[in-house]
Amino acid sequence: MEQLKTIGRELAMGSQGGFGQSKEFLELVKSIGEARSKAEEDRIVLHEIETLKRRISEPDIPKRKMKEFIIRLVYIEMLGHDASFGYIHAVKMTHDDTLLLKRTGYLAVTLFLNDDHDLIILIVNTIQKDLKSDNFLIVCAALNAVCRLINDETIPAVLPQVVDLLNHQKEAVRKKAIMALHRFYHKSPSSVSHLFSNFRKRLCDNDPGVMGATLCPLFDLITVDVNTYKDLVLSFVSILKQVAERRLPKGYDYHQMPAPFIQIRLLKILALLGSGDKLASEKMYTVVGDIFRKCDSTSNIGNAVLYECICCVSSIYPNPKLLEAAAEVISRFLKSDSHNLKYMGIDALGRLIKISPEIAEQHQLAVIDCLEDPDDTLKRKTFELLYKMTKSSNVEVIVDRMIDYMISINDNHYKTYIASRCVELAEQFAPSNHWFIQTMNKVFEHAGDLVNIKVAHNLMRLIAEGFGEDDDAADSQLRSSAVESYLRIIGEPKLPSVFLQVICWVFGEYGTADGKYSASYITGKLCDVAEAYSNDETVKAYAVTALMKIYAFEIASGRKVDMLPECQSLVEELSASHSTDLQQRAYELQAVVNLDAHAVEIIMPLDASCEDIEIDKNLSFLNSYVQQSLENGAQPYIPESERSGTLDISNFRSQDQHEASMHGLKFEAYELPKAPVTSRIPPASVAPSAELVPVPEPSYSRETHQVASVPSISDAGSTEPRLKLDGVRRVVWGKPTYSSPTSSTSNASQSTSNGVTQVDSAANVNSKARKTHDSRKPEAEITPEKQKLAASLFGGPSKTEKRPTSASHKVAKASSHAAEKSQAPKAAVVSNQATLEKINHQPPPDLLDLGEPTVTSSAPSVDPFKQLEGLLDTTQVTSTVNHGAVGATEAPDIMALYVGTPAGGQSSSAENSLPSNIYDVNLTSELSNLTSGTTNAGATLPTQFTKGPNPKDALEKDALVRQMGVTPSSQNPNLFSDLLG
Repeated sequence: MEQLKTIGRELAMGSQGGFGQSKEFLELVKSIGEARSKAEEDRIVLHEIETLKRRISEPDIPKRKMKEFIIRLVYIEMLGHDASFGYIHAVKMTHDDTLLLKRTGYLAVTLFLNDDHDLIILIVNTIQKDLKSDNFLIVCAALNAVCRLINDETIPAVLPQVVDLLNHQKEAVRKKAIMALHRFYHKSPSSVSHLFSNFRKRLCDNDPGVMGATLCPLFDLITVDVNTYKDLVLSFVSILKQVAERRLPKGYDYHQMPAPFIQIRLLKILALLGSGDKLASEKMYTVVGDIFRKCDSTSNIGNAVLYECICCVSSIYPNPKLLEAAAEVISRFLKSDSHNLKYMGIDALGRLIKISPEIAEQHQLAVIDCLEDPDDTLKRKTFELLYKMTKSSNVEVIVDRMIDYMISINDNHYKTYIASRCVELAEQFAPSNHWFIQTMNKVFEHAGDLVNIKVAHNLMRLIAEGFGEDDDAADSQLRSSAVESYLRIIGEPKLPSVFLQVICWVFGEYGTADGKYSASYITGKLCDVAEAYSNDETVKAYAVTALMKIYAFEIASGRKVDMLPECQSLVEELSASHSTDLQQRAYELQAVVNLDAHAVEIIMPLDASCEDIEIDKNLSFLNSYVQQSLENGAQPYIPESERSGTLDISNFRSQDQHEASMHGLKFEAYELPKAPVTSRIPPASVAPSAELVPVPEPSYSRETHQVASVPSISDAGSTEPRLKLDGVRRVVWGKPTYSSPTSSTSNASQSTSNGVTQVDSAANVNSKARKTHDSRKPEAEITPEKQKLAASLFGGPSKTEKRPTSASHKVAKASSHAAEKSQAPKAAVVSNQATLEKINHQPPPDLLDLGEPTVTSSAPSVDPFKQLEGLLDTTQVTSTVNHGAVGATEAPDIMALYVGTPAGGQSSSAENSLPSNIYDVNLTSELSNLTSGTTNAGATLPTQFTKGPNPKDALEKDALVRQMGVTPSSQNPNLFSDLLG
């Protein structure tokens, strides 16, 4: 070590003797440091690069000079210039036998190269040789290169040597070996999955540095799987106690704190192990309380340890004494003059408020000071705290402060975040619907199009549903206030598109509902909106639909409709628009105006925007028409699969598709089509593969109807020769693909109501009751404004009862409607015959039936009979092995691998007499006891045979049923369960 210190001093001071740097290098560093511009610096570096290119390629360069050239190349790379011409010389230097040159070469290649570089292959053999060296300094240099340069492909080449070094006599080598294994775990976890027990062993190493290095991979492993390492709780607690009691050497102290970084890592691990586990948490209470009492809060590192203790207390099972100690530390943080400590206090308060809400009320004035602090970062963190402590009694004050802050900032990303927070709090804790509407108006007006479109849909749904009770007067007052507020806002010069859509929808539904405003006045406002925002097709579409609603309501009430000239010109303009959507809306408006009052009242009823639309999927209203047509001599409908001439073509087509899938390219000559093979199954039961069509799930915002397309008679009967492209490779722009036959096409239709897309989405609302206490008396210097603000934020009990007038009730109601709609069975068309059978035989589903589940007639995405073809030649099916444990399984005896005495003996507590090692022998014995035991292998279960009838007979029976025109699921619902056992 003394030799290393000497070398380090020479390198740092740039001495001229020995292996020090030359005068040229010192002048280079000095000239770059005195450069007055980037251009001058680049000129100096480029001149140095040219010099090095010339001198480094000279033959017979002395090793001392080559070492200096490599260091100068590192300096050039650090300045951002390319020195790749010298990489190979650094690689060659790693092969040198001199310690200083080898270490310099390893340092250079770790800075020059990455793990995917082409020159890595030239270093692997050198690393393997150096890992077996007798000089531990060379081994350490090689391990440093392993941590930096070894990739997934080269891990197996060095892994055995690294594992052997875990037992090296030098602690520095063991520590770097642990770091290398940790690196391997990050690069390829599967390559070291069998070595996790080595981390447990090194946790009891004699050297604290090795133990501290082991905590890092153990933390990553515990983060992934907590339950596997529950047995190490006592070991971690014992280590943390010994560290806190200053039993480590003085060299591990930092600013008079005993090994603070080891303490922080252990507290993080204990927070993971004690989360939601009362038994494990009880073992941690004592040591965490000791750290709270003994930790020095006058230094930054001491405050960091205290902060980590608060995080640990907020994660483990709550303890009242620890919560009091954490609250006292938070109080010191908030009263500090340092912004960093105030930030830590606000963050820690936000963690504890979930467990103990009254803690925030103890520091309400400090929170108000942070809210008014000019530091923007601290102010944002305070808003996060207010968001967590919001309740129905203080939601108005908090949301108003958030909106004021949102208006004052220009950061669109954070403005979107604040807007979403305001909307979420308003939906969850709104004291009244009127306040909710006014708050949403402010958010839309100032946040613009940054607001999510779902918020607009929820606002429209709330206005339509009203207060949720049979109080028509209150609902009318709510809608009238919304119309009046929007009439005031509509005069603003520039409004966001989403907000304008809401305004147009409200005008169309309720603009003339109370009779306060005439139809001509509202339609004039809508025409002004469409003219002012002529470039926004969505806003114009909403405006035209609103016009149609107003005129329809006027016609239905028997009043004469006089269309304004500007409305007529708008309709004429949109009738010739390039947008087909605007054209359709304009034509619909013209058609509605020309209808009589009765027809208009039926197609567009008043205040029916939230009425549930019942869809008759079976088209039962056509039954009488079909019956009358049959009585008049019309021919009954014949499914296409049963029509003459279709079956053979379908068989040939299925056979061609099968051959195309089996052979990508055919090199033999084409053969004549083969005759259909006779089978015991009747021909009518054989269906083309194109009849079973997968039905996609409908999206949340619209309802889809899938229609299966079957081959037409003209296509089936055509004998015109066609080019067969199934399975042939197509050349397209991008990646080469292969063609595949399309089986069906589906047409999706979007359900709309009064021109507005119905979106079944609502925020799930859950208001939690929180206990509050009276705030403490303010000090004399506290201003009355702060007292009033603190009383608004922290005072007043939270309301736990449900309010029928809250916005959350409306959203929850909408969610329940959406849930009832989503439970309806999804229709899947298999064939026309199956559809008729479903109409005649399938009763409507009973949503309240909690009995045995019934088999629905929805078609599977893949033909089940093709999946079961393999069962025709098998007589038994082996069951899968039960993955559950057969007997009591315990952890393997890990500690017995390196402890001389057998594991399993009882040991005394960790506080007993300590040996010369800083860790008790107890730690090893406790770890052995917790990990001892034997593992019982799971027994293989005996082979089980399938239950039910013979699969061959079952398939033939089902084919016969399908020939008769009955779906298998409706006639024999147990068929699939019998076949599958």
